[in-house]
Amino acid sequence: MAQIPYASLPRYSEKELEQRSAQFLRHMQKRRSIRRFSDRRISEEVIKNCILTAGTAPSGANQQPWTFVVIKDDDVKKAIRTHAEEVERQFYEKRAPVEWKDALKPLATGYVKPFLQEAPYLIAIFVQKYGVFKDGSRRAHYYAQKSVGIATGFLITALHRLGISTLTYTPSSMTFLTDLLKRPKNEVPYILLVVGYAPESATVPDIKRKSFNDIAVVV
Repeated sequence: MAQIPYASLPRYSEKELEQRSAQFLRHMQKRRSIRRFSDRRISEEVIKNCILTAGTAPSGANQQPWTFVVIKDDDVKKAIRTHAEEVERQFYEKRAPVEWKDALKPLATGYVKPFLQEAPYLIAIFVQKYGVFKDGSRRAHYYAQKSVGIATGFLITALHRLGISTLTYTPSSMTFLTDLLKRPKNEVPYILLVVGYAPESATVPDIKRKSFNDIAVVV
């Protein structure tokens, strides 16, 4: 593969680095999962740019094993909600462990999911288990799940940077997304990202995040 010059990033002083990192931390600390959305419009160009940002994420062997399906059609969103709520109802009523239900109590979640229709966009993110060449032959993908996880983080961060809220939604079974969105066999659903603006009246649980010493070790 041909090599090209690296477009180097700005070099900041130690003080500038500390200030900028602290500023970014404060911004990201405001990120919260939102379960109610306003009908405020977001242009498709914004969504496109954020997805292209997600596409800059590192991936195994640079195979970029992700597909982002942008859903804005009201009928498709309604169908997704119908399927998701049925899957969730069965899970909550029949299969969810007591420990899981107890863990969710402070978040006041249930199987009714109005946000799937309220939000202006849903972005279904799929993992490409393997690549498919034009002749139908397969190409192995390496670290596909990990790569798509990183790209999803990029997407959430890009949207949050613009003041747009998200919810990472993973129903107990997501296979219905493959059928509803007519995705090929080499793709499996990873996350359904709900995207939009929080209403002025939005509230969120008063959660606490772990400290540095709780999540990191310096050796």
